[in-house]
Amino acid sequence: MRITVVERGIELAAAVRPARTFWARLRGLLGTQPLAPGQGLLLEPCNSIHMFFMSYPIDALYLDQENRVLRIAADLAPWRIGPTLRRAQRVLELPAGHAARCGVQVGDRLAFDK
Repeated sequence: MRITVVERGIELAAAVRPARTFWARLRGLLGTQPLAPGQGLLLEPCNSIHMFFMSYPIDALYLDQENRVLRIAADLAPWRIGPTLRRAQRVLELPAGHAARCGVQVGDRLAFDK
């Protein structure tokens, strides 16, 4: 799945894997190599994440029903708990620092191309 920032036409990620089942969301990125630029994981439905047993940091973008960025948890370190946002419908996990490099801001709307 490819994800772009609608307002600026910036490609945020070209290879995003969806995690829609309970087991896929539970496993998440556990036991994987750090994400490369252009890679990501989309957890849905999801409004909170944890970094227990992770070995590398990530950026977590919390998205609402219209895929607007509600919050960016940048450089979320291993063994930390991310925020819980009741309005969030999904969380996009990206390589640490990637959201800032792409200029993603709260309020941006993302588009998903399958």
